[in-house]
Amino acid sequence: MNVNELFERIPFPIKPRLPAFDGATGWLNSGPLTPADLRGKVVIVDFWTYTCINWIRTLPYIRGWNEAYGAHGLVVVGVHTPEFGIEHDVDSLRHAARDMRVEYPVAIDNEYAVWNAFANQYWPALYIADAEGRIRYKHFGEGAYDRSERVLRELLADAGAALPEGPAPVDVNGIEAPADSHDMRSPETYVGLARASGFASSTDGAIDEPRTYTQPPVLRLNEWALAGEWTVGHEAAVANEANGRIAYRFHARDLNLILAPPSGRSPIRFRVLLDGQPPIDAHGLDVDEDGLGIVREPRLYQLIRQPAPIDDRLFEIEFIDPRVAAFCFTFG
Repeated sequence: MNVNELFERIPFPIKPRLPAFDGATGWLNSGPLTPADLRGKVVIVDFWTYTCINWIRTLPYIRGWNEAYGAHGLVVVGVHTPEFGIEHDVDSLRHAARDMRVEYPVAIDNEYAVWNAFANQYWPALYIADAEGRIRYKHFGEGAYDRSERVLRELLADAGAALPEGPAPVDVNGIEAPADSHDMRSPETYVGLARASGFASSTDGAIDEPRTYTQPPVLRLNEWALAGEWTVGHEAAVANEANGRIAYRFHARDLNLILAPPSGRSPIRFRVLLDGQPPIDAHGLDVDEDGLGIVREPRLYQLIRQPAPIDDRLFEIEFIDPRVAAFCFTFG
């Protein structure tokens, strides 16, 4: 199937031409890019936000395409549109981009101007424009990497590029590994009350007011609970005292949690238990075998990566220091 057939078969509700990036509030790795800068180039536009596990798992492919085809007429433009307030901080974004090896130009979209120009609704979202500036392909979410690369290669060939043989090399590191979808039965779960589900603590949540919460003796699958004094806001829950705890009964290979230290980035020590015991060989990248770890910057922390067999497990995290903010659980 050629690109024209793909485009005809996939409804495309927004402008057929690539919108400008005029609304970006800043740029990383580049000066501002204009339509004139991109004329004659095949362009990937990748909407992302640095705490999103779904985008993190697509990043090896975006990186690989940038490295393989950048010398053959491809320009990759990342558009960082934040989901949470912590992601508006440019220093945190710059630090995350460096750690994740995001080396292509990034438009900082703190005011959602580029997001709205594309009528975008998703993280991640991939748009590919041809050398004439027409958007020819889109994909939302993870997957379809082979199909996306076939479109990319055909558009580059149409523009006269002599391409390397075979697909681009993909280098997957740590948390970027694809999810174990066959054994994942726990959904993305927000801790902030604006979008929370499965909350099982015995005290009703109250927005932005300190409350003492208790954990019920039994949690059912995909229920979670707070213990100790917390202030729960729209986006996150903040532990007001030392030894605040969160528990979650989950079913997945990986358990991740977006965490942030207080302003000033004072480190927050924590301890993780799995079914009441240190995780040992089920510890994630940000935890040692004894379940100990430290929150040093706002980001997604991989707390559990367990070997098979996968079953319902009780996850618990205790924050030895106060003032940590917990935003969202994701699984893999």
